[in-house]
Amino acid sequence: MRSKWIEHKGKKIFYQDFSALFFNVQAVKDELAAVQEIVLKEPMNSVLVLSNFKDTEISATLMSALNDASARTKDHVQKTAVVGVTGFKRTLGDMLSRLTGQPLKYFAYEEEAKDWLAED
Repeated sequence: MRSKWIEHKGKKIFYQDFSALFFNVQAVKDELAAVQEIVLKEPMNSVLVLSNFKDTEISATLMSALNDASARTKDHVQKTAVVGVTGFKRTLGDMLSRLTGQPLKYFAYEEEAKDWLAED
């Protein structure tokens, strides 16, 4: 598993690393399954999530898996910041947000995303 807990400005953030998986759908699904297990063990409305999708293609093939994962974990997540999502990927992310009710905030840079997550 590539994802891990990090700390930023005294806040614990779950860094979900889907970056540089390019067109490897199975690798994204495997990482997604692993992060779900961790998030579901955390208390409700407690997890600060930073998801990195830089250099990873999010196609319609992955949307169903992402939708299911988001719906399952959303009650455990307090805030989600996303990096590496622009253009068509952003459209898919917005659709995912509408379908699951889990709001996503997009950032160009990880540091900005971590700062936003660490805000009270």
